[in-house]
Amino acid sequence: MRSVIVIAPHPDDETLGCGGTLLRHKDEGDKIHWLLVTAISEQLGFSKERIESRTEEINVVSAAYGFNSVHCLNLPTTRLDHLAINEVIEGISSVFKKTLPNVVYLPYRGDVHTDHRVVCDAAAACTKWFRYPQVNRILAYETLSETGFGIDPDSGGFQPNVFVNIESHLEMKLRIFEAYEKEGGEFPFPRSEEAIRALAILRGASSGFKAAEAFMLLKETN
Repeated sequence: MRSVIVIAPHPDDETLGCGGTLLRHKDEGDKIHWLLVTAISEQLGFSKERIESRTEEINVVSAAYGFNSVHCLNLPTTRLDHLAINEVIEGISSVFKKTLPNVVYLPYRGDVHTDHRVVCDAAAACTKWFRYPQVNRILAYETLSETGFGIDPDSGGFQPNVFVNIESHLEMKLRIFEAYEKEGGEFPFPRSEEAIRALAILRGASSGFKAAEAFMLLKETN
């Protein structure tokens, strides 16, 4: 049994990036943990009603996955690049010390959203073998509406080298995403059911499955 953690800059990143894989981990008897880095607030212009509905979304999604633990750092959404990176590192580190993850899923550093980049950099600081020796596998996930929109000409882009069969978990992943009513949209919006399904089929076609999620393996030790 492994301890698995997904680091999500925002609620829905975990489902878009590795929802099917998390469900598979759970079925295989692994402990799964959810680390939410940011939160919305009235100070950032969100209404009380929206904050309450977001809390309910998180509760529904957490129950659907059956997470062993959920951790919220409550840092300001879309503002992580305004903070000292050490503040983000300390928050992630505190959760790692509680959950002792063996497998870490984190956002791809080349994502267009700055929150994703900051989270990736901060998480990297929490994977040093001499401080977090239990971490032995680190993978970057792709996020529809973020990963595919980077335009850095010097970046090689998201080049997956790990594919996970999620054929038996795709429908549940789609149902879980429905909890995020404000985040989806009509196709061809990237965070639509059709787009999520299409990406799973495409990644499956690349790996011999009917549906898959793809990752970049960043580090593995055995």
